[in-house]
Amino acid sequence: MIQRELPAGGPDAVCAALYAGAVFLLPASPPTHALAADVARLLEEEFGTGPFHEAQFRLTPDEFFNAAGRVRRRVYLEAPFPAHVAGTMQSLGFEPDVHAYDPLRLRVNAHAAGDNPDARPVYYAHRDTWYANPQCQINWWVPLHDVSEEETFVFFPEYFARPVENDSRDFDYDEWMQGGPELRIGWQNPGAGRTAHYPAFFGDLGKTPRVGFSARAGELLLFSSAHLHQTVPHRTRRTRFSVDFRTAHMGDHTAGIGAPNVDNGSTGSALRDYVLPGVPWSFAAGHR
Repeated sequence: MIQRELPAGGPDAVCAALYAGAVFLLPASPPTHALAADVARLLEEEFGTGPFHEAQFRLTPDEFFNAAGRVRRRVYLEAPFPAHVAGTMQSLGFEPDVHAYDPLRLRVNAHAAGDNPDARPVYYAHRDTWYANPQCQINWWVPLHDVSEEETFVFFPEYFARPVENDSRDFDYDEWMQGGPELRIGWQNPGAGRTAHYPAFFGDLGKTPRVGFSARAGELLLFSSAHLHQTVPHRTRRTRFSVDFRTAHMGDHTAGIGAPNVDNGSTGSALRDYVLPGVPWSFAAGHR
């Protein structure tokens, strides 16, 4: 399922393969190396001496998550990260004048975080489309350090084109964003697991075939937002740090082309917070 090479034919062929359920794990490139290095540098500045993925054990929980939150905000709002996103896209032929893109987000998957009720929604099996994302959305995911299968996430490929029971019908993007700007920036905020509605799968996935992966720092994972997937709770004695952003081909979106919509009941549209072709974005303010 996870392929190491892109199909011939440029970005249109890549999009078509992703809409059909393909997942690509690509070698690190100069743009992704630069992206990972600049985010890692911010983490090192915040966390001080020692590996940044072990800072969880050098700081109090409040110190750790407050520091991660400061980096998350800078990654989302500040230069040079918009340029890193554009450079990564363009390295595969995805031009910003055709593809809308979502600003960069830092993801933090801490050791034993699955035991914390506030963090539980991070580990729900879900499709990103359940959050009012477009069916043509593609997710771009880059680890900041080498990661094992224990630290990443799994796909459930047999459900890519099959419906599952879920509560996405209770999710409205406009209502969600009333939770404040930090939801837009991170979606991993203290207390949000008790107060915000995170769409989730209903049922037992215990015997369902799943596909996991490991990755090296700076590698690039591409997959459709319609994939049912789930972050793995881990106890590896370190924190997994990664970054991701999303793209949407606006011509495909307008034409209704994308991955199959088998069970998404969410309302509203996350595209309001994407960088849209031809529409200036103010990263300093975090909005257009």
